[in-house]
Amino acid sequence: MTDNDMMIQQVTEMRSELAQIANAPADAPRGPSGRFYTDPAYFDYKRKTVLRRNWHCVGRADELANVGDYRAIQLLDEPLIVVRDTDRIKVLSNVCRHRGMPLVKDTGNAKRFVCSYHAWTYGTDGALLRAARMKNASFDVKSCRLPEIVSQQRFGFVYVCLDSTPPDLDKALAGLETVIGHYQPERFRIVHTATEIWKTNWKCLVENFMEGYHLSVVHPETLHGYTPTGLSKKGPSGDGFTSYFAKYPQGIESRGQGAPDLDDDERSRSSLFSVFPCQVASVAASLLVSLSIRPLKVDEIEVTWTMSTFGDELDGDTIEKRISLWEEVNREDREKLELMQTALSSVHATGGPLAGADYEGTVFDFLAWQARQDMAPEPATRGA
Repeated sequence: MTDNDMMIQQVTEMRSELAQIANAPADAPRGPSGRFYTDPAYFDYKRKTVLRRNWHCVGRADELANVGDYRAIQLLDEPLIVVRDTDRIKVLSNVCRHRGMPLVKDTGNAKRFVCSYHAWTYGTDGALLRAARMKNASFDVKSCRLPEIVSQQRFGFVYVCLDSTPPDLDKALAGLETVIGHYQPERFRIVHTATEIWKTNWKCLVENFMEGYHLSVVHPETLHGYTPTGLSKKGPSGDGFTSYFAKYPQGIESRGQGAPDLDDDERSRSSLFSVFPCQVASVAASLLVSLSIRPLKVDEIEVTWTMSTFGDELDGDTIEKRISLWEEVNREDREKLELMQTALSSVHATGGPLAGADYEGTVFDFLAWQARQDMAPEPATRGA
């Protein structure tokens, strides 16, 4: 048996294990073994299938408020430009059609993108505007525009899919409106963006963010006081998302009024949700925090997290305190996940029982979604 055959067999075994987990009795949920988070071959399989053919959040629409505002990102080895063109936000390939040079980096505002190698120049719509000294008879300007990647906006977020036949985003998000719609997330305004590298598997952060079981243990000073584990409640789930509610104790200081349609329950909790595979977020009356996870390696991710506020309800000092709080919360989670990553390769990391629905039901939702994804056609056969 060749090394490639052995890797295929191992991935097949892991897919079978995941299917068994997804079909476990409702009162006996379990997590997968550690190799699901450490095996390079399985990560490569996920990268080529589940990750590539689904929707990824690449930021907030209001981050790109003006025509020409752009952000350069790397998603699954694809360099991309998220840019506000004259009519809408677009996602373009960040690769010059001449020799493959990246056109821009980081963030900025530009009327056009000029390649630093040979000065090929593109409009914010991706059209090639200028290619100096290109006089070959076979050269066709129209065939050299930057490819546009499929993107859509929902709830103020920008989503992109690298697959040429993306799944129905509305079907994936059906039901999420009932969880976050009254908060009016599209009306929140961005106040902070940061990008970090975490030494953990991408699934570990999704699972960690989406369960309330760890809140009082890992965050005793930062979160326990207003979102204790004991008040966590499972929320709705759908074809491509899950949610839970981190409820506040009675008598706690108000977290803000927020949108006018919010009821008392919505104002007295944080509503956490994950859009599979790689976005996790928390929305409260006056504050919205979203983490976009970009897998780099089996044990490394790039995390871009944004903080947005509802209107002008929070003053500058309060916003700075909230930023500091979330920086500490993220540090606490990162510390635990990076430590756990060092142990998941152990033969004794065989996967343990999950807590009840209110505490880790969202983790089961995520595992079940992955199992359903494994039943989809391989990329080479999609659309055939």
